[in-house]
Amino acid sequence: MGKIYTTKNLESMQDSRELLKAIKNILEEKKAEDVVVLDVSKHTNIADYFIIATANSSVHAKALLKHLLEELEKRRVRPDHVEGKEESGWILVDLIDIIVHVFLKEWRGYYDLEWLYSNAERLNL
Repeated sequence: MGKIYTTKNLESMQDSRELLKAIKNILEEKKAEDVVVLDVSKHTNIADYFIIATANSSVHAKALLKHLLEELEKRRVRPDHVEGKEESGWILVDLIDIIVHVFLKEWRGYYDLEWLYSNAERLNL
């Protein structure tokens, strides 16, 4: 059986970038809106990257989460944990160095992580 990865044991920065790009693409495949990747490594110690996406409904958020977890499993990447429920308006997938935030639109505006981390570099992947 092959090794199971969290982002903590990826072998290189290139591996992290490839995973970031893969996650962004996975979310966009299922029509997540306004997917943003932030390098927050200089601004917080909880993660190196945030990926922020918007779901257009609770059902959409549930589908995004299910698809993301299935696709990560295919890549042998398992989250450390998942917080929130699709009904809550905010789902967080903690991959240790990467945290994926899936918001309903109103909650994304309310928490406004992009403003909170406005000094973080936006990555174009």
